[in-house]
Amino acid sequence: MHPLKLLFALAIPALLAAPQAQAQSKYPEKPIRLILGSAAGSGPDIIGRMMADRLYETWKQRIVVDARPGAAGAISAELTLQAVPDGYTWMMLTSQLFVASQVLAGIKFDLARDFQSLSLIGTTPFVLLANQQLPAKSLKELIELAKKQPGKLRYGSAGTGASEHLSGVLLNHLTGTNMLHVPYKGVPQAITDTLANEVQITYAVLPAAYPHIQGGRLRALGVTTAKRAALIPDVPAIGEAVPGYAMNAWYSIVAPTGTPAAIMNTVSTEIAKAVKEPAFGERLKSSGVSIVGSDRAGLDAWRRDENKRIIELVKISGAKETK
Repeated sequence: MHPLKLLFALAIPALLAAPQAQAQSKYPEKPIRLILGSAAGSGPDIIGRMMADRLYETWKQRIVVDARPGAAGAISAELTLQAVPDGYTWMMLTSQLFVASQVLAGIKFDLARDFQSLSLIGTTPFVLLANQQLPAKSLKELIELAKKQPGKLRYGSAGTGASEHLSGVLLNHLTGTNMLHVPYKGVPQAITDTLANEVQITYAVLPAAYPHIQGGRLRALGVTTAKRAALIPDVPAIGEAVPGYAMNAWYSIVAPTGTPAAIMNTVSTEIAKAVKEPAFGERLKSSGVSIVGSDRAGLDAWRRDENKRIIELVKISGAKETK
């Protein structure tokens, strides 16, 4: 081939690739939407807004947190999948959607197929909170009281099929109790009704529960993780009194399948970098989050393990809707 023709042939792919590479190198060029399936004031909302503020410092582009509670997060997933997968729509993926996909009938999406991993921000326990008027001052006393009054004690959750719901179902199952589930549209409403003694207990992630524990408005009877939480070390793990009990809460960011890989890699890198910074990491820890800041592969592995664990927990609990 003539040298000039060869040079021209080699230049064409580079010229075609240049606009795409340039567009991705400028990312983000406009605000980003972060959809989450929990109510304003919930743990995901708190952590999502913290993450949005921190990334604004880097990118000088707003990340708009769009809280869409309902159907244990399924609404947020369906809404995310309606967006163009261009990197400007993210979703906060938490344990509740893994539970919902196993518990709720009629789920129209596949978490593994439809959402690509960006980063696992961190983990946190759910806290079993009690109204201060409840006679039970400990988990052991709560179990004894529930056995004496089957069906009388009420516990709140973020909704049917939510992780908080499964937390209560699992406690009933392992202790032989029958505490009545009262579903809400979000954890903040469940906490409000626990404060008002409309329900006696509720489950909430530590970032949402901590201000009420610290202020003495609600009593923490236990955390759902296998070990105690560093932020509230005096509160026992439920598993200490109920062998085999464990439920994790966690916060991760995903994008719809089809989002350009270069953009997903950029986002993943920036989230992990931010989470591991000493100042921002301390802010997360002070909210009750054990920081992770994984890469995309790390979140992939976490999602596979969590899916297996949730499937087994749902099977044990029997908490599954029939179609």
